[in-house]
Amino acid sequence: MSSFEVIERNGIRYAEVLRADVHTATSRFFSPPDSSLQLGLLAHEAGFYEPPHTHKPARRLIQDVQQMLIVQRGVVAVEFYAEDGTTFRDVVLRQGDAILLVHGAHAVRVMEDMQCVSVKQGPFLGAENDKVPVKTK
Repeated sequence: MSSFEVIERNGIRYAEVLRADVHTATSRFFSPPDSSLQLGLLAHEAGFYEPPHTHKPARRLIQDVQQMLIVQRGVVAVEFYAEDGTTFRDVVLRQGDAILLVHGAHAVRVMEDMQCVSVKQGPFLGAENDKVPVKTK
């Protein structure tokens, strides 16, 4: 297993990056078990069948909003910002790459026309209530 990266700073997990070339023989989750959004890969041999099911309802208190981007086409750079507003890292994503934005400030820069699948907890409260601008240095 390769091409999975955790982006951390001062012990804080900012993101998890899963590259398109990652392969696994069995299903595996990469996120910590207590994370409010879980990043993983499902892998089964031909003929596997999962019986019809639903998921048990459970009351959960989610105090962070995480977001996952899966690049379908194009090239995107995600920039990460420290608490003081300085950039400390950027990651370039290409077709098939995925990133789970876990914590902290980030910016998205489109380098080539792109389309991404975006997944995050709802409900969406509108841009004015959902995003907090961050002063950068």
